[in-house]
Amino acid sequence: MNPSERMEAPALIGLDWGTSSLRAYAVDSGGRVLASRRSEHGIMHLPEAPAGSGPNASTQNAARFESALQTLCGDWLQAHPQAALLACGMVGSAQGWREAAYHPTPCAIDQLAQALTPVVRPGGHILHIVPGLIRQGEIPNVMRGEETQIAGVLQGLEATGGDVSSLLIGLPGTHSKWAWVDGGRVTRFETFMTGEVFAVLRHHTILGRTMGDGPPSDASAFERAIRLARPRAGAMGLLADIFSTRTLALTGQLRAEDQPEHLSGLLIGHEVAALLPHLSTPKNRLVLCGETDLCQRYATALALHDHPVSAIQSGVVAAGLWRIAQAAALVSAVPQITCI
Repeated sequence: MNPSERMEAPALIGLDWGTSSLRAYAVDSGGRVLASRRSEHGIMHLPEAPAGSGPNASTQNAARFESALQTLCGDWLQAHPQAALLACGMVGSAQGWREAAYHPTPCAIDQLAQALTPVVRPGGHILHIVPGLIRQGEIPNVMRGEETQIAGVLQGLEATGGDVSSLLIGLPGTHSKWAWVDGGRVTRFETFMTGEVFAVLRHHTILGRTMGDGPPSDASAFERAIRLARPRAGAMGLLADIFSTRTLALTGQLRAEDQPEHLSGLLIGHEVAALLPHLSTPKNRLVLCGETDLCQRYATALALHDHPVSAIQSGVVAAGLWRIAQAAALVSAVPQITCI
């Protein structure tokens, strides 16, 4: 352990293990984050299996995950073998360390604690993996990792006396999720590929050829695009509106540095517009969770549709892992979560 990182004994070592990165949190017996670390060893960027791991593909796969874990926080594990080890995210996917089957909705967040998938590590130590959620139906929907963020949002709201009886939680990102939560139960959720579509359109279509990389010169370009995305008479829909990014540029109405803002506003605006029929219930409090600047963009779009956001939270994964660990009796204490 780094001499500058001296900490009291953690009760939980929580892992947020995604596709491109791995984050680790050491959490004490009161739910406070003592330390955190990050590496680039997401499930698609694992180190090579150590020599002597054996020819079996499954064994080599497990060895690669164990190597990534040891590289990031092996000193924590060695110094604190009594700490519970709990992971969420793509580590539980079919391409992960061990597949953790999706849990069907409706589902109380604390129910996930009863469906953890154990992985026996060297020395008999166990890693528990949080399952994702699935919404069955004609068009099924899934989430993996966001369920732990939702647990963290609930933990944070409850710790501050917030009302969690009826929430709509938005989780903007590459694949934005919107989850309806009633009394701690996820009743339904939707997914929008907004972030990924923005990246593809900007970097792999003709729209990106005229886009500038500098800071926007027109602060209102984003909001104008959100208004353009509103349901309106004669509208041809998202695919038609997207082309305005090019035509406004060609006619000199949109500068190069403002085109990304316009495209972002269109995509987020259409996402929010699609949600409008489901936002009419006044009892649903709107909460956003994720990177602050991105959440603020969504808050702006929602406000332009007269749906103000009640709260924006970030850094909630450690709190969510702690909540699930408590519900699973992996740790036992009165939670006093500090999000980072």
